[in-house]
Amino acid sequence: MAAATKSSSSKAKTAKPRKATRRTGRRDPLAIRLLKQDHREVEKMFAEYEQLESDSEKLALFNQIALALKVHTQIEEEVLYPESRGEVEDDLIDEAYVEHDSAKKLIAEIEAMKPGQEFYDAKVKVLGEYIKHHVKEEEQPGGFFAQAKKGDEDLEAMGERMKARKEELMAKMGGAKAN
Repeated sequence: MAAATKSSSSKAKTAKPRKATRRTGRRDPLAIRLLKQDHREVEKMFAEYEQLESDSEKLALFNQIALALKVHTQIEEEVLYPESRGEVEDDLIDEAYVEHDSAKKLIAEIEAMKPGQEFYDAKVKVLGEYIKHHVKEEEQPGGFFAQAKKGDEDLEAMGERMKARKEELMAKMGGAKAN
C-alpha cells in the first residue's frame, strides 16, 4: 500500500500539466475564454435550430442566436479588435470586421422575415456557416486568438472589460445576464 501511494505521488509530481486544447481553453486568458464560451454557445444553438420543426420555436431560437451574435460582435469590435491592433496582423482584423458586417446584414435580413418564408431556414443555415468560418479563423493555430495571446495586451483585464460590456449590452437589448 505504501509503495502504491509513493508511486502515485511521484507520478503526480512528474506528470506534465495537461495541454489546453482549442476547444477547452483551460489556459487561455479571460478575454479568450469568454469569446470561446460564446462560440460554443452559439454553435449549440445553431445545431439545435437544425432539429426544430415548429415555426414558433425556430423564431424564438433565432432571436436568441441573433442577440448572442449582436452582443458578441459588438464586444469584439469595441474592445478586442481595436486593442489588438499592433498585436494581431492587420489583415486578420480587417477580415474580421468584414465578416462581422456580412453576418450583421444577414441577421437583419432574417429578422425581417418569418419562419416558413422562402429561404428563411437557408439563410439561418448560411449564417451558421459564416459564423463557423469566423470562429475557425479566430481559434486556429496562428489565428486571431493565438496572435493576441502572444502580444503585450493584458488579456485578463481586457476580459474584465468585455465581461462588463457584455452584461450591459445583454441588459440593454433585453437578454439574460451574461455568464
